[in-house]
Amino acid sequence: MNANAASVGPEPPAEALVAVRELCGRIRAEVRKAVVGKEELIDQILTGLLSRGHLLLEGVPGVAKTTIAKSFANSLGCQFKRIQFTPDLLPSDIIGTYVYNMKTNDFELHRGPIMANIVLVDEINRTPPKTQSALLEAMQERQITLEGQSLRLPEPFMVIGTQNPIEFEGVFPLPEAQIDRFQMKLQVAYPTHEEEREILLGSRSDPAQLVGQISTPEEVVRIQGMITGVHIAPEVATYIVRLITFTREHPDVLLGGSPRASLAILEASRARALIHGRAYVLPDDVKALAAPCLNHRILLKPEAALADGTSVKIIDQALRRVPVQA
Repeated sequence: MNANAASVGPEPPAEALVAVRELCGRIRAEVRKAVVGKEELIDQILTGLLSRGHLLLEGVPGVAKTTIAKSFANSLGCQFKRIQFTPDLLPSDIIGTYVYNMKTNDFELHRGPIMANIVLVDEINRTPPKTQSALLEAMQERQITLEGQSLRLPEPFMVIGTQNPIEFEGVFPLPEAQIDRFQMKLQVAYPTHEEEREILLGSRSDPAQLVGQISTPEEVVRIQGMITGVHIAPEVATYIVRLITFTREHPDVLLGGSPRASLAILEASRARALIHGRAYVLPDDVKALAAPCLNHRILLKPEAALADGTSVKIIDQALRRVPVQA
């Protein structure tokens, strides 16, 4: 490892790295009891959780988005809540409110479903911007404010938003300021022929019930704290910056990756390294996470979008053209 590699916290000891790698392997195996296939997606969600990120899952209905989120919560012993976004949903339906109790002659706090470890926000683009914005403080500050009082959210805390990519009526597209709060945008594809056959043969009403608890929220928080000790060499940090700069300077791009995008790749890469039992980031970690961390942060010029351009194509070009070392 380069002697000038940067980290914020102490480097995790070798035995801790082995323990984390083995635990992550058991989490994967436990989640796969309920989820057929989707190995890369499971790894990406685990990466987002350990790096304290929020995720946006995009896929048509019925591809197991809820099952995946619930299975992760079960395996970690975390409290899970699902919020169905609808056009008439109010911010108080998410964060909670104070309700007057006639018996005590006082107002009592009724906590909303946001007060959980893993919160699945289903069809996040189906509710008006005022309600969508209720998530901003929770996602960014990890707290909510009710009647001037700030309440900390439990740890660990992760929001998993879902949206249907094919519906355009009755939806409210997420503003750039909110979509940028999601560390990664992940595609949930249809299963393969063999995977769907396996799903049919082992079908249950609630597959997530197959998943048992093998860790605790406290253990997850402890591992999250180890992320800052994962080193990143100056050359790897420079590679991240060059990838981001490529997206900003591309002639087809109206809005490229922000510094928050650079930090998202950095933290996710550190988590991926830790999951694989390493205390240092490799360029391969950056390459594996560039697309999930950037595909929702690149806005194309209208003429480029009409010419069949996509953010994924821009990222592919960056990974091909930007050298790891100058």
